[in-house]
Amino acid sequence: MKPLVVIAIGGNSLITDSEHLSVVDQYRAAGETAANIAPIIAAGNRVVITHGNGPQVGFILMRSELTRDVLHQVPLANCVADTQGSIGMQIAQTLQNAFRVLGRERQVVAVVTQVLVDPEDPSFANPTKPIGPFMNEAEARQRARDDGWAIAEDANRGWRRVVPSPAPLEILEMPVIRALLDSDTIVVAAGGGGIPVIRKEDGSLRPRPAVIDKDAASCLLAQELDASVLVFSTDVDMVSLNLGTPEQVDIDRMTAAECRRYLDEGHFASGSMRPKIEAALAFLDSGGQEVIITQPHHLEAAMQGDKGTHIVP
Repeated sequence: MKPLVVIAIGGNSLITDSEHLSVVDQYRAAGETAANIAPIIAAGNRVVITHGNGPQVGFILMRSELTRDVLHQVPLANCVADTQGSIGMQIAQTLQNAFRVLGRERQVVAVVTQVLVDPEDPSFANPTKPIGPFMNEAEARQRARDDGWAIAEDANRGWRRVVPSPAPLEILEMPVIRALLDSDTIVVAAGGGGIPVIRKEDGSLRPRPAVIDKDAASCLLAQELDASVLVFSTDVDMVSLNLGTPEQVDIDRMTAAECRRYLDEGHFASGSMRPKIEAALAFLDSGGQEVIITQPHHLEAAMQGDKGTHIVP
């Protein structure tokens, strides 16, 4: 059996900078990432891809609110589903194009994925998940006042809207994902953390207004598939201690015990690296062999051990 690698593409890593926010810009960024994933698959790995959607969901919500006097507004769960379709298409299409450049043909399928959450999850009463573009504090407080947004500062990078982020409990399309993998199909799944749903007493499903953390959902996906490696493709080369200070130290390799100690010492911001580190530890604790954190253009080299941060048991 070929090794199974779950690659989680950050929603922010699909946006290169504040001047390149359009759908075309994001498509190009997805293509650059796909070009770095294709050699990993060509080297003999089975790959499942997931992706973030924080900025993209925020854009859809903002567009909906700006046109609310003309059109109906889009519920948050539907925004997640919309981004699964659009970003999933971008990744699938650009990855197929990347394989054609390599002289190969591969099937890539994006699966609209529902994820079960607890209706009593405390995050519904305490929103913490940042979505949408960054704002200065004055603009954010005006949004809170005029539009009823919950807002918070995001890892000292600016202010953003925050929404509930319940813990993922079960990926409902897992049998389909496994069947596709067994047919040698490359799968894009659980995009944006998955569409959050609850199960009613009669067994029926209902969507919930939330955005599940992509890193936590990626960990769950990797665990349920018994993946060997979990990769976080993000907007930094590697994990750092004392980030942004003269004492910054970049880490190329650390054990789970070292990682847990750094986490306890407060090195990783809650809106930035902390969710990835927590997901990494959960994955390793459940039997995963390795977690890699790096930028998209370093993915191939990182799989060979030459780039990024490698976290091992």
